[in-house]
Amino acid sequence: MSEKKGLLEKAKEERTLFERILGELPGFRGYKEKELRRETDKLIRNHIYRKLLEARKDTKEVFQKLADQRLHEVLTEMDRLVMIIDRVTEKINHASYGYAGFFNVLKVQEEKLDKMIDFDNELIGRTQKILDDTSVFKGEVMKHEFKKAREHIEKLRDSLESLEEKFDERGEVILGVK
Repeated sequence: MSEKKGLLEKAKEERTLFERILGELPGFRGYKEKELRRETDKLIRNHIYRKLLEARKDTKEVFQKLADQRLHEVLTEMDRLVMIIDRVTEKINHASYGYAGFFNVLKVQEEKLDKMIDFDNELIGRTQKILDDTSVFKGEVMKHEFKKAREHIEKLRDSLESLEEKFDERGEVILGVK
């Protein structure tokens, strides 16, 4: 929660003098607050996306190394893991965000944006864990340590599916279902 407030406060502090003056005009303040929340939401999701791209790159390198070593007993599971990370990464990359424009069918309300940012902050933590776990897996494979390969694959698959499930809850927040 404090991290969310920190991002919003930082965005508010970094406004130009012109934006601060306009912020005092009736009606403009609410618009600008929504824009700040929208941009914060977008930045958080872009951060998550970039971290997942790193994890995806490492995962594909691990897959290639396992294939080079002809470790057929884990290649099918590894292939599925690559597909899952691709799916989750692109889902986050193409998700709708922030305050929708006036003519958009779905308008995201300001209170819901705060809740979305809370979700996204939790997603950041989960994403970092995935990246860390992928890095450990890659490190072991590059040292030709393959004993825990299946265990790493299962752990990463579970983490990715959990991340995707949590991310899907975000849509429910937008719709006001949750």
